[in-house]
Amino acid sequence: MSRFPRVFITALLVVALAAASALFIGYRTGVFVRPSVLEVATTGDLRDLFDSNPAQGSVLVNLTVRKLESDFYKPIDPQTPIAGELSSLRSLLAEKKIGNPSLPSETASGNPGQDARRAGEVLAYAQQHYAADVGPNGREDLTDAALRGIMNSVHDPYTVYLSPREIQGLNESLSGGNFGGIGVYIYQLKDGRIVVQPIEAMPAARAGMKPGEVVDTVDGKPVRGLSIDHVEAMIRGEAGTMVRLQAHPYNAPSAERVYSIEREIIHVPTVRAKMEGDIDYIRLSDFGTTSADEIRKALLDGREHGARGYILDLRDNGGGLLDAAVEISSFFVPQGTIVSTIRRDGERTSEEALGDAIGGLHPLAILVNKYTASASEITAGALQDYHLATLVGTRTFGKGVVQSIYPLPDQGALKITTARYLTPAGRDIQHHGIEPDVLVAQDPNPALIDTPADRQLAAAKARVQAQLR
Repeated sequence: MSRFPRVFITALLVVALAAASALFIGYRTGVFVRPSVLEVATTGDLRDLFDSNPAQGSVLVNLTVRKLESDFYKPIDPQTPIAGELSSLRSLLAEKKIGNPSLPSETASGNPGQDARRAGEVLAYAQQHYAADVGPNGREDLTDAALRGIMNSVHDPYTVYLSPREIQGLNESLSGGNFGGIGVYIYQLKDGRIVVQPIEAMPAARAGMKPGEVVDTVDGKPVRGLSIDHVEAMIRGEAGTMVRLQAHPYNAPSAERVYSIEREIIHVPTVRAKMEGDIDYIRLSDFGTTSADEIRKALLDGREHGARGYILDLRDNGGGLLDAAVEISSFFVPQGTIVSTIRRDGERTSEEALGDAIGGLHPLAILVNKYTASASEITAGALQDYHLATLVGTRTFGKGVVQSIYPLPDQGALKITTARYLTPAGRDIQHHGIEPDVLVAQDPNPALIDTPADRQLAAAKARVQAQLR
């Protein structure tokens, strides 16, 4: 198995949230409700609302405003989505150097249906008057800008419009499989810079890229400030094609390097496991569709090889599927609530243990750090609440919200934060995180993990060994 974690891989292996060479990352984490993307989110497939004809942009905008206002986990000022749409459209027109553009100034009425129609009318006006000036794909570009503006208006980094290409990458990231890419983890710093960590023996590493390099351009296009999904889409592509990255070492901005890298088919599992004496060490990099099966196999393999203690490493694991978090937690928790989700209207849903606990997985230590987030926090929090594991490391990220994914008729999707979650003991970790039982400070540097310099792993081993005596 690969030596490095596969945190939330998409086609070229994009990470959810982690750190590279002691660099501090900010916000790409997620726990997703999985009815289709993979199964559509709980409230249904939005494509069912349309006939077989392609949906016009104004219809998509209308639907997006309604869905955002009805399902976002906090109340939204009715003017916010319209203002976001107008701002994004004006930015696109300015970028295209369209002089003195005018757009209708719409004021929200507070009636969801009326406000959604007004948002559709804004886009229809922009398409009618400026599509030809924007370019050959002017109508589509304006629609894309309007949808992104509406979704970004709530200033929630997890609530976004995903283009058809982006949702394809997300599907691939959660369902596993083989992808065309260069074999790097991608991280985003809070200041918008993009950092990469090449994976050993894969194309980027063979081309000479080093851990912690800051990517400035992809095929000549600047990437700073772009969403990590967007950068991932720029780098990934069909195997056999080339991508050109301009980058520099983190501490040497003037030492620019240019890499021309041929994409290859990349596959990395979510689990790496090995025996450390009589301890089964399992590192999980994300909560995808194959992760539960991989964890079960690793646990049973460890037992076959005489494991007497267990370490589950969730450091730098930025999340994934809610189902996967429940399935993996259920291997350890024989019965009871794993996590509760609460929607805006106060509706609470509890996810219960599945009744397929393996048994005998004790003593257990779970490694966590500041980039252990979301689905990882669900599992770590549940096992801590039931006193089934000792958490070792540093306080976790603190992402206690859940996203649902709604496919659109343009083959894109809306990803909306629809609920917050609580641990079995009722802890709300949003912005708070989970405190470990054993605090061990260490730079969040992936290069330290599972090396002699890994103090957190050493502490976890010592804790497990002490409980075995």
